[in-house]
Formats: sequence, C-alpha cells, structure tokens
Amino acid sequence: MAQPSLLLLAAAVVLSLSLCDAHNKLAKKSDDVVNGPLLTSKLNAKRTLIVGPNDEFKTIQSAIDAVPDGNSEWVVVHLRAGVYAEKVVIPETKPFIFVRGNGKGRTSISYESASPHNTESATFAVHADNVIVFGISFRNAARAGLPNNPEIRTVATMVSGDKVAFYHCAFYSPHHTLFDSTGRHYYESCYIQGNIDFIFGGGQSIFQCAEIFVKPDRRTPILGSITAQDRKEESGSSGFVFLKGKVYGVGEVYLGRANEAYSRVVFADTYLSKTVNPAGWTNYNFSGSTEHVMLGEFNCTGPGADVSQRVPWSRRLDQAEAAKFLTVDFINGKDWLPAFYY
Repeated sequence: MAQPSLLLLAAAVVLSLSLCDAHNKLAKKSDDVVNGPLLTSKLNAKRTLIVGPNDEFKTIQSAIDAVPDGNSEWVVVHLRAGVYAEKVVIPETKPFIFVRGNGKGRTSISYESASPHNTESATFAVHADNVIVFGISFRNAARAGLPNNPEIRTVATMVSGDKVAFYHCAFYSPHHTLFDSTGRHYYESCYIQGNIDFIFGGGQSIFQCAEIFVKPDRRTPILGSITAQDRKEESGSSGFVFLKGKVYGVGEVYLGRANEAYSRVVFADTYLSKTVNPAGWTNYNFSGSTEHVMLGEFNCTGPGADVSQRVPWSRRLDQAEAAKFLTVDFINGKDWLPAFYY
C-alpha cells in the first residue's frame, strides 16, 4: 500500500496540472509541481519580508520600498492571506523580487482606479526586470465606464519589466485587464477575466495553461477581443502565445484584433468554446493592411475552433510553422525561468 505522503503528493500533482493534462498533446511536461515552496527553493532567496496586519510591513508597497535600489539578490515579499486595498508599483530600480501570496483564492490586491492612461490606472505595476509572482489575485475594482470615455482605462496589472513571471495568479477588471506592455513574460496556470482588448500591449509572452473567461460588455454592440497585440515591425520579437489553455465565457468575442501592422498572436492546443465568434479575428479600428499580421491557430479544439468561417487573412499554422511558439524557447525561458512545464 502506498504511504500517505506519496498519496498526497500524487493528488497534488493531479490537482496542480489538471488543466495542462487536458490538452497535453505537443510536448512532455516537467515533473515539477509549481508552487510557492518550489519557486522559493529555485530562487534561493536569502531574505524574506512579511506583509500582514500583525507583521513588520503593513502594506505591500512599504515592503517593496524596503528593497534596496539596485538589488542584485532575490528577496521574497511574502503576503499573508487577505485582501490588500492598495495600488502597488515595483519600480525599475528594484529587480529580483519574488512576491509570494498564499494562493489566488486567499491573497488579493484590489484597488479602484480609472484613468485616461493605462499606466496610471494599474492596480499592480511591474517595471523592474527579474520579478516572480505566485498565488495572488489582482483586481481593478473600478466600475465600467461609458464607451469611448477617456476615463475608460481600468488596468488590473501592467508589466513592462523583462523576465517577469506569474504563477497561479488571477486578473480581474471591467475591461483592459492585463497591460502586457514590453519585455519577456510567462503566465503559468493563470485566470484572466475581461471583455474588450483585455490582454493587450507589446510584450513577448507565453500564457501557458491559461483560463480565459470572457465577460459580456453591454455598453456597446461592438464585440470585444481577447487580445490586441502591438508588434510594429517584422523584425520585432514580441507576440502573445496561448498554449494548452481554455477560452470560455458569456456572449461572443474575437480571439484578437489586428492592432498594428505586424500584430502576432497564436492560440495553440487550446480549447475554444462557442463564445469565440466564427470569424475568429477582427481588424476593427485598424485602417492598415492585414497582409503582415500573424494572428493564427494551431491544433485547437472545441466548438469555437471551427475555422471554416475565419477571416481570410488569419492563419492556420502547421506543425513546422507552430514549432517555435510551442515551448518557453519563444521567450528564452530556459535561461531565466525558475520553473516551467514545456
């Protein structure tokens, strides 16, 4: 008979990796169970700052501020379970921070913020390089604004640093949820909720085993898009890759829209529910040519994966074309990620 500890470990593996297992067709998964203790051991941090009502740091920002400028060794900022009602910024001068929560269902950063500018509206902003985040929900609690109102921006999280990873996190906003601005980023087993352009920017990012929930936007008859990616030149390395996740929700949505001349988004081995509009993609509000955009799909499943009515300029990738998007090599992840699955 198996020992209780081994049974618990097996159960943890099944629970942690179930979403990936459901769509595991393209590559062998790592045997690691990605959790807080694993990431902590991989980063080998020597210092931990604890945030909580009865701890040294009462706010997250005060703990971030305590990390010295030019920091060169990993520092853990550990958040006790609870809701933190504050806006948090990790400035460019404070790299090598591991923000560790107690799980996205137990630790939350929530702030009501609307602004004409994406950056100013963000509840949580990462401008530093080398930042890891685990087990936290990020919420912009602002109410949805009117269509075309300049105060419409209500970003939950903005990421402009390089080599930034989020593991088992969640992102909530009425719209424009995740501003993936610039840099190489990795989102593992994250939940992302929104409606119009709710994952947007010019980042070079992999969303692995992501759960994407589409909310209806009753402010306007225009159908929203999950993505609006900002690759401007053919030589640009940026792009969004969604690998082994699922898309579902209420109403209809496009997978993405052509936002720049070389916008690049790939959904690979992803379950697409009927919430995906049959056209798949749109060039709404983009007046340029779609000749060079790379908005495509590979090996997706589900009722929303039927490509028979896709817009003619979208792409259906074959194995050779998709290969460079199917592992963390797309973001040079083997050089900097503490843990990954593919």
